Amino acid sequence: MANPVPPPVIPLRLNWTYATTIVLVHLLGFLAFMPYLWSWLGFIACLVGIHLFGQGITIGYHRLLTHRSFKTPKWIEHTFAILGICSMQDTPARWVCVHRMHHVHSDEIPDPHSPRVNFWWSHMGWLMFVNRETYSAAGLEKFAKDLLRDPFYMRLETNPFLQFAYILGQVPVYFVLGFGASFLFSSELSAATQLGLSMVMWGVIVRVIAVWHITWSVNSLSHMYGYRNYSTGEDSRNNWFVAVLTVGEGWHNNHHEDPSAATVQHRWWELDISYYEIKLLERLGLAKDVIPARQNRHGPRSGGRDPGEAGQRADSSESNKVVDAA
Repeated sequence: MANPVPPPVIPLRLNWTYATTIVLVHLLGFLAFMPYLWSWLGFIACLVGIHLFGQGITIGYHRLLTHRSFKTPKWIEHTFAILGICSMQDTPARWVCVHRMHHVHSDEIPDPHSPRVNFWWSHMGWLMFVNRETYSAAGLEKFAKDLLRDPFYMRLETNPFLQFAYILGQVPVYFVLGFGASFLFSSELSAATQLGLSMVMWGVIVRVIAVWHITWSVNSLSHMYGYRNYSTGEDSRNNWFVAVLTVGEGWHNNHHEDPSAATVQHRWWELDISYYEIKLLERLGLAKDVIPARQNRHGPRSGGRDPGEAGQRADSSESNKVVDAA
């Protein structure tokens, strides 16, 4: 753990938008401990939402938009993108920019969120401070140019309030769902209001916090703890705990070895539920050109070669072929 923060990070200058949002949402999350805001329906909505909206990040932002490991019709792609936006992890282009930068400089000093700085930095601290490169116009042009050719993503960048419309739009939807569901059991207005507020608390706020930490754990825990199938030239690890939370993403060393692939399952027991869901989309005619693991693209490696010899860096032109710098 010896890296300084990346040079473009301005020392002690908070990114007030990100820092205030993260702190405020976490403070709101403590209201979940109020008995008034508890309900089984809200809790179930939270669990379902963690998977549904989390896949907006895993399948949408990550495997589809960042690595282009499969293709979908635009309406499916944009639906995944909206689910990602509702997880409050920034616009698709900005998320893609940071992640592609991470792959190009993984665990080197320019990496935006390497745990070689410290655990807190990789988990969430990197979001708290101004980084002149990650969200700059030049950074977006360099690492997310392909997304910005799509008017849908460009509108999200040129109209900063549009993503907030998606985010805040969740609140009345969840409230109405809870308010309406209450009348299946009781006609009392107070009970309906309580269930509506519970749905907002658990279905939106607690779910957003949970998806945040699940996603951030890939950056932190999966670069610090676990085992390695491949020597990839950086610190990625396969972490079973993160893999369970992220339905696959925790097999992170596998991903850094073969970032182009739509799957991170390299051993039979390294289950990748996200890949199974992508294959289901393919069966339904909603996905195509699903990229298999490298051994299934090119055949088995010749005997005696280090399975991680190429590593992520040598594969960057394949995995991020839309990124000029890769």
